[in-house]
Amino acid sequence: MRRVTLPGRRAAATLLACVLLAACGGGGEGDEDGTVTLDYYSLAWQKESVAANKKLVAQWNRTHKKVKIRYVQGTWETVHDQLLTSFEGGEAPDIIHDDASDLTDFAYGGYLADLRPYLPEATRTAIPRQSWDSVTMNGGRLYGVPFLQEPRVIIANRKLLERSGVRVPTAEQPWTWGEFERVAKKLTRDKDRNGKPERYGTVWTMKEPVKQTVNLALSTGGKVFTKKRTDDGIKNAVRFEARDAAMSRLIRRQVDEDRTAPRSGLGMGGSDALPGFFAGRYAMAPLNFSYRQQVQQQAPDGFEWTVLPLPRGERPGENVQGVVPQTLSVAEESRHKQAAADFVAYMTTPGRQAELAKGDWLLPTATEALRDPAINRRKDGWRTGAQIARTLRPSPTLGVRGYAEWSDKVATPAFQRYYHGDTDLETLRDSLVDDGNLILDRYQR
Repeated sequence: MRRVTLPGRRAAATLLACVLLAACGGGGEGDEDGTVTLDYYSLAWQKESVAANKKLVAQWNRTHKKVKIRYVQGTWETVHDQLLTSFEGGEAPDIIHDDASDLTDFAYGGYLADLRPYLPEATRTAIPRQSWDSVTMNGGRLYGVPFLQEPRVIIANRKLLERSGVRVPTAEQPWTWGEFERVAKKLTRDKDRNGKPERYGTVWTMKEPVKQTVNLALSTGGKVFTKKRTDDGIKNAVRFEARDAAMSRLIRRQVDEDRTAPRSGLGMGGSDALPGFFAGRYAMAPLNFSYRQQVQQQAPDGFEWTVLPLPRGERPGENVQGVVPQTLSVAEESRHKQAAADFVAYMTTPGRQAELAKGDWLLPTATEALRDPAINRRKDGWRTGAQIARTLRPSPTLGVRGYAEWSDKVATPAFQRYYHGDTDLETLRDSLVDDGNLILDRYQR
């Protein structure tokens, strides 16, 4: 496959990329006795997660005489640029930890191996089809094994929720988005009635608005990215009709009209909202599943919290949300693809997935791993996550060539202007669709 130079490299990552180039063995090293050493580029960063990864690597090395694994530490902040430099320099790590959103350009650029000939059937059957869809593209080729996933949930102040008398949702009977809006109104307190509540029912952290807006659109029957038939075949296209825009309208409504969510939250990341949540400034916070760890570690003594499933739309089939799973891939230039794929299969068995998920406070993808007792304990909301796993679908952004450029140059500023009340819905739609399709068309010529 012809290799192409990908857009988006940042010069600031060059020095870090050189470290990666030096650490990796250029497609696997061989010793005189026939032993092969493969580089495993890991993005684990939490103490427990790094320990779990290194433990599994050590176990492999003790039990495999002819194939050894060398652990190489990477970072999420610079992964794309480091990998791109290593690919172009012919020094890519054999085994690559990434997430599915980063695979598209690398897959179409010819940098990742198609894993279909190398993975055992047990790996294929352990993980549900919808997870495999997130890494399948370019004519049905398989570019990674999805092994960890992270839904969004609502982390709520338990005492405030109970005092309000509202129905507490379950995975089997979640709130609708309409119920969520009504609950947010009930939890909001504005004693002076001056439009500046002492307590908001919820907070929307929209510092990075694109992925969560698109992924939440599935819960209202939207998709944002769709397919269109053209004279040149089936192509990706941006769409922003009523169902696609329903969540964007809800967020703006809660900020501008209902005053049940603070405008200040729009510039926050998830961690930024936690001090206000602990202080009772916000009763609920839609956040990624892994934020439970920060809540568990940082909550003041006596603070009671709970994890609720994300609300759903009113119509059948709308109890879903999009996710971008973490993946393990094999470099196309690796000289030992089967050995590398064997290690990927080893790391993604259900038992090991559960171990890695616990270290990262995420969910595994394998059906059996989701039954692990530790993943299903009530404490810290684990059971809620395991129960909603069946509602997770691949993000509509996955496999869309040009998505990264659309997100950075068009969608992020357009959503930020809309959420802050600087533009209307029609202007947002025109920007997302018209400018977006120009970008996508350029990648599909």
